[in-house]
Amino acid sequence: MRVKIRKGDQVEVISGRTEDKGVRGEVIKVLPEENRVVVQGVNVRTKHQRQVQSQGRTVSPGKVKFEAPVHLSNVLLVCPKCGKATRVGLNRQGDSVVRVCKKCQAVIDA
Repeated sequence: MRVKIRKGDQVEVISGRTEDKGVRGEVIKVLPEENRVVVQGVNVRTKHQRQVQSQGRTVSPGKVKFEAPVHLSNVLLVCPKCGKATRVGLNRQGDSVVRVCKKCQAVIDA
């Protein structure tokens, strides 16, 4: 199935961990084969990094915080016009396909 959320979109988390629920953030990365997205400031994990040296570079040790992927079903796109979290529809305009807000019928792709 086609992924209707793209990099740079504003999304809202609708389910999942209680501290992440209701949070809005920008999509950093889309993983379509896994049906997951990485959202800025959501699902932050801590990795304990050991000092390693590879290809002449040294990675410093310590705790590294990073955003882990979230499943696509747990996020909704925020419409730029009405500002609400909404589902996304696809409409044809001539020979191109554009994304449309299901609540206000505004075209999301400019």
